[in-house]
Amino acid sequence: MRLLRLLALAASLAASAFAAAPAGFLFVTFKGEQSPLTEQIYFALSQDGREWTALNQSEPVLVSKIGEKGVRDPYLVRAHDNKKFYLIATDLSIHLNGDWRRAAQEGSRSIVVWESTDLVKWSEPRLVRVAADDAGCTWAPEAVYDEENGDYLVFWASTNKSDRYAKFRIWAARTKDFKTFGAPFVYIEKPHAVIDTTIVRDGSAYYRFTKDEERKSIFLETSPRLVGDWKPVDGFSLAGLRGYEGPECYLIEPAAKGRPPVWGLILDHYARGAGYKPFVTHDLASGEFEPAQGFAFPYKFRHGSVMPLSARELARLQGKPADERAVQQATRRSALR
Repeated sequence: MRLLRLLALAASLAASAFAAAPAGFLFVTFKGEQSPLTEQIYFALSQDGREWTALNQSEPVLVSKIGEKGVRDPYLVRAHDNKKFYLIATDLSIHLNGDWRRAAQEGSRSIVVWESTDLVKWSEPRLVRVAADDAGCTWAPEAVYDEENGDYLVFWASTNKSDRYAKFRIWAARTKDFKTFGAPFVYIEKPHAVIDTTIVRDGSAYYRFTKDEERKSIFLETSPRLVGDWKPVDGFSLAGLRGYEGPECYLIEPAAKGRPPVWGLILDHYARGAGYKPFVTHDLASGEFEPAQGFAFPYKFRHGSVMPLSARELARLQGKPADERAVQQATRRSALR
């Protein structure tokens, strides 16, 4: 038992060190409604979290031919034991059926799920029903591992027939394997409709960014627990922006000696069809973000997600053999932070 505890501690420390110093980043996204292929899954890579290069000649990496035969709002999840990756997405094609009312009130109650052990070879997609029986849609699913419960909290936006589809709420369900889900429950209830929630963790606090559909803006909350009392972050500097959705937040640079961390927040400026706009902060708790410089995208990324990569994962996605010396050096640097 003592050996098992030591091994678990070592794995935890290794995971923490990796999270503190990624070798690169993977962006998963979709392009829009222009054709059946633009509502599929695209990959891009970055070594610094700012300048992005498209993979697969800017063509889809994954294509869904199930459900509504389109996927939007992809989100990439690293399994808590680092043995697998899950990619989840909205089961929806606006190109094939451009009726947004139908999409919101008579849409899919399922999400599309892919699995991989290496980020290169992926399973066939599967539909997994997660929403309530009277749900009108299941939009922009995301997931976060809940250490307190030992499972994943998966959340998304739905309208419901019970109130005549009056507004969007954020619903959630729990799963251990992205195959079997528990009963759905309302996760975020606000006076106005809300969609597009994303959650990041910094130390002992969680931070939750969500779009207010009434104001067409993003608001920020914080909590020590995933399911608990969430409070607004006073002074969130981007609260006055209008026409943005699809927030995604990720650690670009970890704190180092004499240098604070750099967190990136990207917002999809959908109202102008401009794609993602970047902002940065050194302190999530402050809520103070400023426009970022030095970001470059190969095309207009739409609502997607960012995941940090190890040196081996980055090399694998680049189609290159891993530089083992560089991997070892990166691991040592991580351990010293």
